[in-house]
Amino acid sequence: MKLYLFPASPNALKPNVVAYHVGSKLERVIIDLRKGEQKTPEFLKLNPNGKMPLLVDGDFKLWESSAIMAYLAHQAKSPLWPTAPQPQADVMRWLSWELAHWGPAATILIRENLVKKLFSGADPDPAEVARGLELFRQYATILNDHLKGRNYLVGNALTIADYALAATLLLSKPAGIPVAEFANIQMWYDRVAAEPAWQQAVEDGNKAMAG
Repeated sequence: MKLYLFPASPNALKPNVVAYHVGSKLERVIIDLRKGEQKTPEFLKLNPNGKMPLLVDGDFKLWESSAIMAYLAHQAKSPLWPTAPQPQADVMRWLSWELAHWGPAATILIRENLVKKLFSGADPDPAEVARGLELFRQYATILNDHLKGRNYLVGNALTIADYALAATLLLSKPAGIPVAEFANIQMWYDRVAAEPAWQQAVEDGNKAMAG
């Protein structure tokens, strides 16, 4: 298997950390977003969306980070992907929520406070920052309430849902995402970030940015 990714990206962190967690024997292929490598003809043949991450397993090509996470965990028969119907549906619920609400809210702040400066040197739009903060706080309140008295999102065990939602917060400090306002989220994030697989995946990202 090959995992095409730019390791510093939160979306790439999601499958990368799962791969480390379950011990997947795969080759990591760096797609440097700063150089536009996701738009090359060679890569577009693999993923016409022109985005990473992408998993290639023989003739099977799989894009979308959450789908790759589930595939890797299922292939390894890992409890990160529950097999019982209700826990599995609960994991899917949080993955869907991340894609529809949590991720987009955080992305506004990542784009305005970090990506613009990094790629074009542009200043953030104050109106967009305000909108991002409002949306983030709205959804963070929901997540913070859910995490009260819980170690993880589903049951009392780590799942791919935890990795997915935590990955959204990877760039919270440089992006000005106010995680510290939400004590339960902060404790949960610190717990997930202490996982050895998380630390390995983050180190991949640090190396990619330094390279």
